[in-house]
Amino acid sequence: KKLEHQYAADLAILKFLRQLKPHLVETIVELLAEEKKDEKGEDRGEDFDKRSVLEEQYLPNILVSHSINSGAPVIYEPNPSHQNLFGRVEYTNVQGSVYTNYRMIRPGALHKANGGYLLLDVDKLIEQPFAWETLKLVLKSGMLKMEIPQHDIGMVNSITLNPQQIPINVKVILLGSRDLYYTLQEYDDEFYELFRVLVDFDHEIPLDKQTLFDFVGRVRSQVTTLGLTEISAKAMYRLVEFSLRLAEHQQRLSARFSEVIELLHEAAYFCRKASTTLLDVVHIETALAAKTHRTGRVSEAVLDDIKQGQILIATDGVDVGKVNGLTVLEVGDCMFGTPARITSTVYAGASGVVDIEREVELGQPIHSKGVLLLTGYLGHKYAQLFPLTLSANIAIEQSYGHIDGDSASLAELIALISALTKIPCRQDLAITGSINQYGQVQSVGGVNEKIEGFFRLCQHRELTGNQGVIIPKSNQVNLMLDKEVLAAVKNGKFHIYVVETVEQALEILMNKDVGKLNSKGRYPKGSINYMAVSSLLNIANIVGGGDDE
Repeated sequence: KKLEHQYAADLAILKFLRQLKPHLVETIVELLAEEKKDEKGEDRGEDFDKRSVLEEQYLPNILVSHSINSGAPVIYEPNPSHQNLFGRVEYTNVQGSVYTNYRMIRPGALHKANGGYLLLDVDKLIEQPFAWETLKLVLKSGMLKMEIPQHDIGMVNSITLNPQQIPINVKVILLGSRDLYYTLQEYDDEFYELFRVLVDFDHEIPLDKQTLFDFVGRVRSQVTTLGLTEISAKAMYRLVEFSLRLAEHQQRLSARFSEVIELLHEAAYFCRKASTTLLDVVHIETALAAKTHRTGRVSEAVLDDIKQGQILIATDGVDVGKVNGLTVLEVGDCMFGTPARITSTVYAGASGVVDIEREVELGQPIHSKGVLLLTGYLGHKYAQLFPLTLSANIAIEQSYGHIDGDSASLAELIALISALTKIPCRQDLAITGSINQYGQVQSVGGVNEKIEGFFRLCQHRELTGNQGVIIPKSNQVNLMLDKEVLAAVKNGKFHIYVVETVEQALEILMNKDVGKLNSKGRYPKGSINYMAVSSLLNIANIVGGGDDE
């Protein structure tokens, strides 16, 4: 009666107490009957046994509890297996038999998150048997039932507890890549119905006063956590530079702050080694140099091959049909740039522009697309009055792996025009950039690594003051170069040229006027464009059997 009065406002508890009352009376009667049969009478041990019987049968099994002002629960489940999500019934062994009762029911993450939020890694979730389909069923029905999925496929035949299903009210937040989101949306019809709200986080953060203030505050907090007293202004400036370099943008910080934290941990080691609690820029630079040394084996091996002449790359003089391209290689978390020789040959025929990489199935689709655009440019620029007929081969020399990306298309076009016109190209310059059919130069990725890769080779062979690189003008905002490169550019020892069109790149590499159409629709004699038109016309006449004019 006392309990009924205390919980009079809760109908569920009142219902439970009324159902419990007759069963409790029967149990006590049975215990009293056993007591009368016992001739030895009661002792402390018997009191303990009776108490344990009552506790085992009537003591509530509290699956989840919350304090009054705790707020909505937020639960993250790192291992979203079926049992961890939906709960389980445990068993014990009693005299060789499997035994369980209601007090051995254990909650899952959904029980703990009921009334709040549940966070799950979607890539781990879909790998777990039965978990994804059961989760969708729970969200659709709004009811959570604890059951063993193996029963449905006949793997388990034993009889077990069947807990009553409970209403569920939870917001499930799935964490994963955007590729996985769109894949699930495409292949699972129920996915969009259940998960309608998409939050797409960018890899970069715009650089402004607020984000810079937050960045500095987060760094200072991390420095304190590492047991250091302070970080110098120069060290903080270097960390901001490091974040900008990760984002490859002068006006955007990288959202991958874990990389900054990792760098701070390494720098803190060198700070303690120097017996100081002030984190200075020298510790940051030492940590960066140590990481470069650890991960730079492949890049050093490639550079050594070039130094020894195993890989042929020229950094001075001029040559016909040969251009220094710039490539980026990525091995694990190490990304570095290296120059690559791009060559072209042209002869009379009607085979068109042949991409050797594509013919031997080393060229990937995007690279092959870039090469196919070269024909479109040649036809648009030079073959308006006669058929475009030629045979040409283009290759990235000494490349024995798969090649992808169109960042070499500008270099390939210049090598092709050089071979067509017999005008030599400067070998002390390297070039990167993609093009469209109208000769506009488009931005590419990895521009910092590409520039630094060619700079290291030129530096080894001694800087002459003429060497440099040509990059798309739209990549200027992505330049976050090493201090050595910046110093060489400032002192005129190394040059960075930016171009917007193919013609600008041709003039720099060939040291010759490209030529513009006059009122009669002709290019000036001796210009690059004039010689290209003349060569293509000659080939067309040879192949077509016409007379040379």
